[in-house]
Amino acid sequence: MGVLLGGGTYRVLIFVIGIDGLFSASHARENMDGGNSDMTLAFELEALQQVRSPEAVFTDARQWTEYVGVISDKPTYVVTNFTRKNRIRQDFFSGPRSREESLANVKVQFESDRYVFVGTNEEDEQLAEDVDWEYLAIEDAAEAAGWELAPEEEEIEFEDDSHDDWP
Repeated sequence: MGVLLGGGTYRVLIFVIGIDGLFSASHARENMDGGNSDMTLAFELEALQQVRSPEAVFTDARQWTEYVGVISDKPTYVVTNFTRKNRIRQDFFSGPRSREESLANVKVQFESDRYVFVGTNEEDEQLAEDVDWEYLAIEDAAEAAGWELAPEEEEIEFEDDSHDDWP
């Protein structure tokens, strides 16, 4: 569990839900007095893979969330390898469960006022709605929080090299 020590000054992102349901943020410097926002934040693995620095995203998110973790339909070792490689310490992960079951279990095990799922597509948005979580697209989350998205990988085209001259 991420805990902030009291008495310090921290960069805080203040999130507000507008009528349209999207988040907006303003940067402020406040004394946190040892507390975090009472929110649980879950990232779809694919969403984290779209940011330039997943480690920085988690470090930043810990400043204003109570619990933060990663869920995916990928095998557990894929999530574990990604989080270790990026030095991410998560409070929860999906394990061998489905994403839907994982989000439902997180809601039971981690009591918060808000549950926000950061994903990448309409399927993720529908999943959040099905399990009564708020949904936020990674692009909107990155813009609101000041996270940099990773550059899109370009497809490399190779010339047709059929090696007709090979035996």
